[in-house]
Amino acid sequence: MKKYLILVILLLFVSTNLLSQTNKKFIDSGSVENQFESLINNSNKYQDYKVVKHNWLLKLKSNVNDSLQVSKNEILNSTKIINSQKSIIDSLNIALAETKAEITNLKTQIESISFLGIEFEKGLFKTIMLSIIGGLMLLLLLFISKFKQSNSITKQTKDNLKEVEEEYEDYRKKALEREQKVMRRLQDELNKQKKE
Repeated sequence: MKKYLILVILLLFVSTNLLSQTNKKFIDSGSVENQFESLINNSNKYQDYKVVKHNWLLKLKSNVNDSLQVSKNEILNSTKIINSQKSIIDSLNIALAETKAEITNLKTQIESISFLGIEFEKGLFKTIMLSIIGGLMLLLLLFISKFKQSNSITKQTKDNLKEVEEEYEDYRKKALEREQKVMRRLQDELNKQKKE
């Protein structure tokens, strides 16, 4: 009876062991870490070792390879995106530098004026131009006053010349009259002498 009892216990133990192994399934969904935990938890123990079904290991290997491939693809896609964004950033930095240089150039052009090929600051240029305009205005006023003065002298001289011409004409007429009188007298005297 002891034998039977040992045999029954042994049979029960073996059948539960067999049943427990057949009921166990490998969880092949979820994260790789969960799959490893499932593999370790569902494997059998033999002394200090864990016994794992070969098809479970192959399935885990396949899942790990798939996960690694997905991660590699994600890394490659991310690298491509990073590289394209880096090239965009570089081109934007170049465009920004060009824009800053153009802004600096425009500020210089706004703050300065080129005259006869020489760059002047606006304030200096305004000062020079106002000085030139002021000097020209002074010269114009000087020339106008000189012209008026010369014109008045010319008018006065013309008036004096007219007066002199009129006096000369009066003198000439008087001298002509005198000469005519003297000639008449002379003629009268000559006539008188002939008569005598």
